[in-house]
Amino acid sequence: MDVNIEPGFLLRQINNPDDLKKLGIEKLPQVAEELRQYIIDVVSVYGGHFAASLGVVELTVALHYAFNTPIDQLVWDVGHQAYGHKILTERRKNFYTQRVYNGLSGFPKRTESMYDTFGVGHSSTSISAALGMALASKLKGDTLKQHIAVIGDGAMTAGLAFEGLNNAGTSGTNIIVVLNDNCMSIDPNVGALKDYLTDITTSHTYNKIRNDVWNLLGKVSRVGPNLREAASKIEHTVKTALLQHSNLFESLNFRYFGPVDGHDVIRLANIFNDLKDIPGPKLLHIKTTKGKGYKNAEEDQTTWHAPGKFDKITGEIIKSPSKPKPPKFQDVFGHTILELAKKDERVVGITPAMPSGSSLNIMMNEMPDRAIDVGIAEQHAVTVSAGMATQGLIPFCNIYSTFMQRAYDQVIHDVAIQKLKVIFCLDRGGLVGADGPTHHGAYDIAYMRCVPNMIVAAPLNEKELRNLMYTAYHNDNKLPFSIRYPRGEGSMIEWRTPLEQIEIGKGQKISDGTDAAIISFGAIGMEAIKAVEMLRQNEISVAHYDLRFVKPLDDELLTEVFTRFKNVVTLEDGCIQGGMGSAVLEWMADHGYSSKVVRLGIPDKIIEHGTQQELYKECGYDAEAITNTIANLLQLKVSTFLL
Repeated sequence: MDVNIEPGFLLRQINNPDDLKKLGIEKLPQVAEELRQYIIDVVSVYGGHFAASLGVVELTVALHYAFNTPIDQLVWDVGHQAYGHKILTERRKNFYTQRVYNGLSGFPKRTESMYDTFGVGHSSTSISAALGMALASKLKGDTLKQHIAVIGDGAMTAGLAFEGLNNAGTSGTNIIVVLNDNCMSIDPNVGALKDYLTDITTSHTYNKIRNDVWNLLGKVSRVGPNLREAASKIEHTVKTALLQHSNLFESLNFRYFGPVDGHDVIRLANIFNDLKDIPGPKLLHIKTTKGKGYKNAEEDQTTWHAPGKFDKITGEIIKSPSKPKPPKFQDVFGHTILELAKKDERVVGITPAMPSGSSLNIMMNEMPDRAIDVGIAEQHAVTVSAGMATQGLIPFCNIYSTFMQRAYDQVIHDVAIQKLKVIFCLDRGGLVGADGPTHHGAYDIAYMRCVPNMIVAAPLNEKELRNLMYTAYHNDNKLPFSIRYPRGEGSMIEWRTPLEQIEIGKGQKISDGTDAAIISFGAIGMEAIKAVEMLRQNEISVAHYDLRFVKPLDDELLTEVFTRFKNVVTLEDGCIQGGMGSAVLEWMADHGYSSKVVRLGIPDKIIEHGTQQELYKECGYDAEAITNTIANLLQLKVSTFLL
């Protein structure tokens, strides 16, 4: 591909951090400006995450200027903000391929570069990972290596971040935590920590005195240890007096510095150079603006988190030609829960920091007291839902499939064991596309169906999602109920159908046939519908059954399948190991049938990024692959038909 996007004069001379260090410190503002412009130029044409990387441009430049990366270990949290890091670490020429099939990952990835010290994608792992590296250095007797964790204030709300801080504070290691405070994750941050950080950063008297204290501490190489200790005590006293409470981070044995302007690249570089000389755990609190340098992104940070392609001059986000199309599954969820909530005041919505990503913001706009964002805290989201259920509320706990993995203990211990009626709506079930392996919802079918008391379902289309939510709402046995659905659009333009209950554990026959049968689970069944039509054009008659529930299974449907057909294909957008196909095989063995069964789904390997359709093809369960599987089962040849 011919890429005609040229970097600025200084940036084109920088292939790695060593090249950056050859520049005088006075050149860093120009490097930052050129880096920011290059990110805007490339992302506007090729798409990707946007606002987060713009907000940390100066920080990225300062880190690589001051520290000896990759010897010094730099760990980014989440990784949405690591575009500048990738450009400065030998990947500028291939940066346009980020998030494209077989291209660069959208996140730091250990196998991609020695500068990516830790693979990320889920939030709040950076402190623990950097601490592990620091402890390893300590055990090896390496006292010079630095370990830097960059974490946002949104990610700091997760329990794992506090666990890491608590352990690091007593570790005696050289770890630096950079707290990037911009009051945003994807949506605006919530909670007491946000208010606490706001108190710190808005205390003008404290900040003035803090600057004086910093100037003193910056000269520690010229004073003795007793004066340094005295300065630290004075600083702590000032903080406590002016903020009316002790500093949270210093109570965890971190030396706290800040807040400082995260867009002053020269000052940041100087601060990092000074921090290297101060032993032990340290936290630098910086204030940044998400989307810095691009007006639209600064003003609407949620929309511009990952806007897709856009006109960088006008700011117009480029959309596909306007024509009627099905809604996203997440929007169907958002409208349906609002519909249910209007009928019953017991209905509440819970999300861990993803109101716009899950479309719970639709309910939040009309019912802010009953649609609750708990911050990046999936474990808490599940258990607070359980607590609500004990009091007779009906919580719909909406979490991406990949993030639900973080709350699995709570699903079992706090919900399933107690038989509480919590309705889990698992968005992004299956292969999600460009976000890649950290975000694929590959495992929820397997990890949910093995939990006692759990009902596990998946809709074929938007109508089915509405009806499964309605069914879960009316679930009289009050058991937990899991509904998983994919990322992106469904298949029904006219989706606002009347709500109807579905018999729990009851599937449906989509089409009849005589030669073989397909059993599908969830929206991937639309690929089966295409395959059935392709096979029909080859005079091959295939029946298609939508299982709907993987737990409990539909005994009547499966009895019909295995009584009539000796050749059966199972189809799921989830891991083959322990998934729906495994459940069907177990049922077949338990009931004494012996048909030949081929399972299609995500194979037992890590799937990288690409479009969903590219990944379905790679994994062997797009419509064409289903067609070929059936033909091979029947030992027939088929023609290729355009889908």
